[in-house]
Amino acid sequence: MSNVKKKNGVIGILTGGGDVPGLNPAIRAVTIRAIREGYQVIGIRRGWAGLVNLIRDPKADNSECYQLLTEEVVNKAGRTGGTFLHTSRTNPKSVKKADVPDHLKDTYTEEVNDLIPEVLKNLDFLGIDNLIPIGGDDTLSVAVRLYREGFRVVAIPKTMDNDVPGTDYCIGFSTCVTRTIQMTNSLRTSAGSHERFLVLEVFGRYAGFTAMLPTMAGAANRCVIPEYKFNIERLTELLVEDRNRNPSKYSVVLISEGAMFAGGEMIFSDQVTDAFGHAKLGGIGDLVSIQLKELSAKYNKGKTVNVINQKLGYMVRGGDPDAIDSIVPMAYGNLALDLLMKGVHGRLVVLRNGRYDDMPIEVITSTKKVVDVKKYYSTDRLRPHYHNIFEMAPLFIMTSE
Repeated sequence: MSNVKKKNGVIGILTGGGDVPGLNPAIRAVTIRAIREGYQVIGIRRGWAGLVNLIRDPKADNSECYQLLTEEVVNKAGRTGGTFLHTSRTNPKSVKKADVPDHLKDTYTEEVNDLIPEVLKNLDFLGIDNLIPIGGDDTLSVAVRLYREGFRVVAIPKTMDNDVPGTDYCIGFSTCVTRTIQMTNSLRTSAGSHERFLVLEVFGRYAGFTAMLPTMAGAANRCVIPEYKFNIERLTELLVEDRNRNPSKYSVVLISEGAMFAGGEMIFSDQVTDAFGHAKLGGIGDLVSIQLKELSAKYNKGKTVNVINQKLGYMVRGGDPDAIDSIVPMAYGNLALDLLMKGVHGRLVVLRNGRYDDMPIEVITSTKKVVDVKKYYSTDRLRPHYHNIFEMAPLFIMTSE
């Protein structure tokens, strides 16, 4: 299939990192319009892994690495969650020796290897002129590197954490917030029936947007976020107060997975790191739950309060996209195609203050997007601020600008 081109060339598209609802609508939007404009569209399978593992031999079976996209293929998946192209956390900039594909092991023998030269050769082998990667800051950092190497790239931001710099919105965030509110409200009945604390661990490694927005919307009484190391005694005191004010005798706290106790560090489920150097988070909700129960009697007239502890995890990742994660990916896909058709590349498509736009792709690696604690978060009350933050704010209120 290499070097087969239509009149306007070949566009490659891939999804990397964690799955979110909204990826398939973005793929659909790009593919249908691109085909009608005279392009061929190739879907790279399993994120950057497809461009690392591909064998540059016309006789080789590379069906695990890419597929030709048609209207029929993308229409079937376009209204569903996840990504039919599959995904991975492969980082071509840093491939461990054991993970180098067999056909490249004689060439790349270091403990850690830079396989970007192979990615560029494989893009050329497939005849891909322009690439549209969809991902978070890790996945898109590879896109930044490809652009610096001279390849034509337009990136689309995706992540439940909503922490890709330069944009107010990343695909998947709205559905994550929607699911978090729904599931929290569902678990209220059990918390109220048993008069307990309800502790929910949510996504958010470095940024607390997924805990802040549901709390601001009324799903929880308190939230703790990665940007501020919290005092467990203060959290216990506040939750006891909230519980005692509630006629149903329960209170709710959302815990970002990257949240840290005062004087402590992030809690990891194990020390194995992914291709981008991140150890798997998990367990902060469990530890908070244990300590809340142990400390509760101190602030509740000597009576212990039991805890319902739930990690939401993949329950907020799965399923179909909500309205926003159906509309925004469609717009992002068309905006990316508009740029490529005008010969513009090295851009990140974005939403800024309610308007679709694009930014230099380098913004992805040049800064971090986290909650502005001083502006949006009360470190004493462990909950969002509500005063003087809404006028002229974007839909989801909090950005790093």
